[in-house]
Amino acid sequence: MKPPEHDPAGFRRVLYSSMLGTAIEWYDFFLYGTAAALVFNRLFFPQLDPLTGTLASFASYAVGFFARPFGGIIFGHFGDRLGRKSTLVATLVMMGAATCLVGVLPTYEQIGLWAPALLVLLRVVQGIAVGGEWGGAVLLVAEHAEPGRRGFHVSLVQAGVGVGLLLANGVFMLCSKLDEAAFLSWGWRVPFLLGSLLTLLGLFIRLRVLESPLFAAVKDERKVPRVPLFEVWRTQRREVLLAMGARLAENGFFYILTVWVLSYATTKLGVARGTMLNAVLLGSALQLLIVPWFGALSDRVGRRPVYLGGTVFLLIFAFALFPLLGTRDPLWISVAIIAGLLGHAALYGPQAALFAELFGTRTRYTGASLGYQLAAPLAGGLAPLVASSLLSWSGGAPWPVAIYLAVLAVLTIVSILLIPETSRSDLARAGGADSGEKDA
Repeated sequence: MKPPEHDPAGFRRVLYSSMLGTAIEWYDFFLYGTAAALVFNRLFFPQLDPLTGTLASFASYAVGFFARPFGGIIFGHFGDRLGRKSTLVATLVMMGAATCLVGVLPTYEQIGLWAPALLVLLRVVQGIAVGGEWGGAVLLVAEHAEPGRRGFHVSLVQAGVGVGLLLANGVFMLCSKLDEAAFLSWGWRVPFLLGSLLTLLGLFIRLRVLESPLFAAVKDERKVPRVPLFEVWRTQRREVLLAMGARLAENGFFYILTVWVLSYATTKLGVARGTMLNAVLLGSALQLLIVPWFGALSDRVGRRPVYLGGTVFLLIFAFALFPLLGTRDPLWISVAIIAGLLGHAALYGPQAALFAELFGTRTRYTGASLGYQLAAPLAGGLAPLVASSLLSWSGGAPWPVAIYLAVLAVLTIVSILLIPETSRSDLARAGGADSGEKDA
């Protein structure tokens, strides 16, 4: 397949729409995590004791991660058969609707057990939506980008995730300045309702983007696979499994640092809620700058060296995190969160380009989405639950959580060592893009 000519104007529209759409979808997704850590245990699981209520709240949070692989499979199928653009519109609508409904959902006090049941259902919808969104957003940019700057350009979409986190925590922090009664009554709903307005903005922009030229070429040549999932699993399951392993440390550390520590520090260490939210906000803001830098660095030195360096740092950092949090000093707490998020950025910057380069155009949406999303429930979804359970088992001592994080880092190091360098690959031919029989 001949690579398409680069269209600078069309590429800029694709890049901006992918960044904004990704920021909006992850704003919605992260809101739930912040609320799960701070208020959902009291509003939707008040019949349980505080520890059990927190575990139940994190369990409802984890449900979204277990739904994400289904989103990757569903939207990967249609993305590889119908196109990247249409799936991005569908996922944005799903996410916006679910987030808005969370914002108007009655609490346990109003409708009893229906409240947590509906909350979990909406979290499933969120998980399916975000599970399908990531692959479309990063691949649309990767398949438009110039080869020598692919890592940088795709990392800008990854930075959109940081924008979503920054917005979610910033809006939540502003609302949390209300007095306790007002915040628990209606203040926590405002960030969710705001998400519906952002969705409309995202839709307006995403409807104007161009389809991927590489996918268009595959479709013109009638090489679209009938069942992308089967083809990926038959021909590239090794790549899917290695991509999963590469995500374990990145995903696990991220949700420990941005979700679980909010609960741990406020309930176990007595740190003010605002202190923790400020630390996450500052770390997220710095990530916006450093993620693209690591993406650009991977264009120059390769994906593997950057990814490995970041993972080794996180392995060491796992044993420094809790001593720093244990100081209860806002400065050292901020240092801990910022250092962890910057280490995470070294993985997140080159990650999307790496995953896109592992698979061919025929099945790239399904393959990259599977590798990315299958790791989500094992790492990010279970991380807060595993950490809370380990903390309970140890009587409040955090050392088992540090060991858990270190194990995730070791598994990621092994996976990256088994992945070949991909930064110089041609996406038009990567992963056997032109292989396979022609399918209508």
